[in-house]
Amino acid sequence: MKKNIFSGFLFGLALFMSLIQLSAQPILVDEKRFPLDPQLTYDTKVPSPEQFLGYKLGQEYTLYAQSVNYFKALDAASDRVTINQYGQTYEGRPLINLIITSPENHRNLPAIQQKHLQLLDPNTPIAKNDPIFVSMSYNIHGNETSSTEAAMQVAYRLASATDEETLKILDNSVIVLYICINPDGRDRYIYWYKSAQRNVLGFEPRDYEHYEPWPGGRGNHYWFDVNRDWVWGVHPETRGLIQEYQKWLPQAHVDYHEQGYNSNYFTMPGTTPRNKILPDTYEAMSDTFGMANIREFDKHKISYFTRDQFDFFYPGYGSSYPSVMGAIAMLVEQGGIGAGRAVETDDGYVLTLRQRIFDHYTTSLATIKKSIERREMLFQYSKNAWNPATSKVPTQVYYLSSTSTYINENIAMLLRHGVKVEQAIQDFTVADAKDYKTGQLMRKNLPAGTYVVSTQQARHLFINTILERSLAIEDSVMYDMATWSAILAYNLEGYSSNTKPSVATKLVTTAPKAASGVTNPNAQYAYIIDWKQRNAPQALAQLWRKGYQVRAAHEPFNDGTTTYGAGTLILLLERNMDKWTTVANDLQEIATATGVQILGFNSGRMRTGMDLASSRNRPVKQPRVALMIDPPFSSTTAGQITYLFDYETVLPIQRIKGVNLQQTALPKFGDRYGNADLNDYDVLILPDGGNGLSELFKTDQLAILRDWISRGGVVVATESASAFFTSNRSKFTDVKLVEPKRDTTEGAKLVTFANREDYFGKKRTPGTALNGTLDITHPLAFGMEKEVYTLKLDNTALLPSADLQTVGRYLSADKLLAAGYIAPENAKLLAGNAFAAVLNIGQGKIVFLPDNTQYRMFWRGPSRMMQNAVMILPGF
Repeated sequence: MKKNIFSGFLFGLALFMSLIQLSAQPILVDEKRFPLDPQLTYDTKVPSPEQFLGYKLGQEYTLYAQSVNYFKALDAASDRVTINQYGQTYEGRPLINLIITSPENHRNLPAIQQKHLQLLDPNTPIAKNDPIFVSMSYNIHGNETSSTEAAMQVAYRLASATDEETLKILDNSVIVLYICINPDGRDRYIYWYKSAQRNVLGFEPRDYEHYEPWPGGRGNHYWFDVNRDWVWGVHPETRGLIQEYQKWLPQAHVDYHEQGYNSNYFTMPGTTPRNKILPDTYEAMSDTFGMANIREFDKHKISYFTRDQFDFFYPGYGSSYPSVMGAIAMLVEQGGIGAGRAVETDDGYVLTLRQRIFDHYTTSLATIKKSIERREMLFQYSKNAWNPATSKVPTQVYYLSSTSTYINENIAMLLRHGVKVEQAIQDFTVADAKDYKTGQLMRKNLPAGTYVVSTQQARHLFINTILERSLAIEDSVMYDMATWSAILAYNLEGYSSNTKPSVATKLVTTAPKAASGVTNPNAQYAYIIDWKQRNAPQALAQLWRKGYQVRAAHEPFNDGTTTYGAGTLILLLERNMDKWTTVANDLQEIATATGVQILGFNSGRMRTGMDLASSRNRPVKQPRVALMIDPPFSSTTAGQITYLFDYETVLPIQRIKGVNLQQTALPKFGDRYGNADLNDYDVLILPDGGNGLSELFKTDQLAILRDWISRGGVVVATESASAFFTSNRSKFTDVKLVEPKRDTTEGAKLVTFANREDYFGKKRTPGTALNGTLDITHPLAFGMEKEVYTLKLDNTALLPSADLQTVGRYLSADKLLAAGYIAPENAKLLAGNAFAAVLNIGQGKIVFLPDNTQYRMFWRGPSRMMQNAVMILPGF
C-alpha cells in the first residue's frame, strides 16, 4: 500500500515537473492555433508529411533529401502529381519541381501545355475553360527554410484531399511547385541548426541556435544570392529554373521568402519604384491576390503588412522576373530568419516554425484559389502583356556587336529566356541609332554579323527591361540596384533604334561559341594567345597547370598583318624545351577546352613593337593566392571572387579565415590543423570588409603586412577594403579617399523625422552605371577596352596623384552617368577621380578596386581587372 502511494507520488511529481517544464516552453506544434486543414478528408493511400517523416510539420527541420523522398512518395501514390528534375546543384543535389493537376489534365498535359503556349501569338483566342497556370518558388534563400516545409503540406493537400474545393482546383489549374530552389544553402543551414539546437528549446533570441555562422545558408555553394540571378542564369539553380519556367509561362507566380523574425508577414502590393513599362493593371491585380491573403490572415488573427519595404524594380528577383514574362509576379515574406524552431520576438511574442509553415501554406492555397476565380482576367492580362502592340517603349530593335568580349554570354542569356535573336547577313545602316556609350542619336553603319533583337515579339517586356539603356525611376530609394542593362553590364557595343530593322537576317538558334583552335600547330619558335580573348585567363591557368613557362607582352605588337594587344601571352619554345614533344597536343587541348585561338610563329621577329623574346615581355608565373574570408568580410563578395577564379578561371586560390589573424599574429594565420604563413603567398585578396578591417589589421599586423608587400607581395583590395588602405582610414598609404562630407546644410538640419529616410536615401548611389576610361597600357587593364561601364554602389573614389598609378578614372560630371541614379553633388564629387589604381610599395603593390569588378558575375565589363591583378600584375 505504501509502495503504491509512493509510486503514485513519484508519478504525480514527475507529471507536475513536466507540466512546469512545458509551461516554460513555447508550444512548438500548436495544431489548434495553426491547423493545416485537418477537417478535410484525405486519400489514405497518400502519405501525409507526418506519416512519412515521423514528426509533425514544425516539430523539426526536414533535410532536403528527406523532402525530396517525400515528394517522390507523393508522385508514386497520387495520379495528381508528377515529379520532374530540371537541374542539379554544384553539390550534386537534384533540383525538382512538382506538376500538380487533375488526373485527366495529366493525361492530356502535353496538348494543354502546347495550347497554352500558343497564346503567345496575339491572334490566338483565349479558351475560357482552359486550366490556369500557377507556379510558386520556395526556399531560394537557403536559411529561409519554412517555405519548403510548407510546400510539403501544400503538395499533400492537392495530392490527397477529396473535398469538392480541391477537386475544382485540380480541374481548373496546372500548378507548378519549385519546392526548393537552393538546396545547398538550405542543407548548410539545417545541418548547422541541428548541430546547434538544444534539448530544452532555445527560444531566447540570444541563444546560439539563432546565430548561424559565416557565410550562413542564404547563398548557394559559391555564396551567391540566387534570388538576384533569375535573369542572368550564372548558376545551375537559376539556369535550370529559367529553362523550366519557359515551358509553363504561368499567369501567376509567387516567390516565398522570410525576413527578420521581428517582422510580420508581408504580402502584396509592394512599394516604389516600380517597373513602369509593365501593364497598368499589374498593381491592381497583385493587390487582388494580396487581399485574398489578408482575408485568410484576418480570420486567424495573423499579423501582416503591405505597401512597404519591398519593391520589384530589379527584374532578377523571383518576384519580378515573372512580371516581365507576362505573369502577375508576387512576393510574400514571412518573419523568420534566425528563428530556428521558435524564438521570442522583440514584442514578447513567440514565433514558431509551425506558424511560419501555416502562414506560407495559407497564402499558397489562397493564391491558387484566387487564380482560378480570376482565371479569365489573368488569361487576358498575360495575352495583353505578351502582345508587342501594347508596349509602352518606342524602341523597335536593339543592335549588338558580335565582336564584343562578352557578347556570347549575352546572346546565350537571351536565348534561355525564349527571346528571338537574329544576325545580319550583310552590312547595313541605321539612321537613328542611339549609342549606348554616349546616349546620342547618330547614323551608324553596322557590319554583317551584328545581332538584331526586335521588340516585336512576345518577350518584349523582358527585352526592353533588360536591354534598354535606362528605365524610368519613380524615386531613388530602392531595395536593390538602379540599373542592370545587359549592354552596359557586359560592356557591349550596342545601339537601339525606334525604327523597325530593314536588313536581311538569319535566325540564331543556339548560343554562339568563340572560335578556337591552333594555327600553325608545329610552330618552330613560339605560340601566342591574345589576352583580349574572353577565356584567355583560363587558358593561362591551364598552361600553368601543365608546367609551361609563359610571358606576357609589355605592349602591343604587329606581325605584319595583325596587331596583338598588351598582355598577349607568349610561349617561347626555347623556354619550354621539355615540352617539345607534347606542345602541339597540349595547346590543341587547351584551345578546345577554353575556346581560345592560339597562333604558332616560326620566327620571333615582329614588324612593329617588341619582338616575342624581348626582355620587356615579362615572365608571368602562377601566383600563390590567398583570399581572406570569414568576418568581417562579405560572403557575397568573397563568393564572387571565389567563383571567378575557382569555377570560371580554374585557378587555385586558398580561402583563409581572416578571423584567425586576431588569434595568431601575422605572418602566421590559420589554426592548429594547418597554419598559413603569409610568406607562402604572392597575392592576398581582401573582399569588402566594411569597417571591420581596423580590428583585423592593427598596428603590428600592418607593419608585418607592409614588410611582406615591400618584398614583392601584392594586396588586391576591393570595395571598402580599398578604402581601408588610404590615408583617410588606416594611414597605411598616402592615397587619399574622396568621399562626401557630412551634410550640414539647412535642409539636412531641418528635415523632419518622417522625411529622413527619403532625404538621405536620395544621396545614396544604389547600383548605378558610370562611364569610365581605362589606361589600357597598364597591366591592370591589359586585354580590356579603353571605355568601360563601372557599377557604383557608394560615393567614394581615389584622388589621383603622382605616386598613384591611376588605371580607371570616372569621366567628367556631365558625361558620368550612363544609367541609373546619382545625386548631382555626388556626380561632381566622383568626376575625374579613380576607380582603379595601383600603388608600388618597395617591390610589391597594393591594387585599389573601390568598385566591385564582378558584381553578381553578370556585371562583367570590369572583371578582367581582378584577373589581371592576380595573374598578370605580379610579373610587372
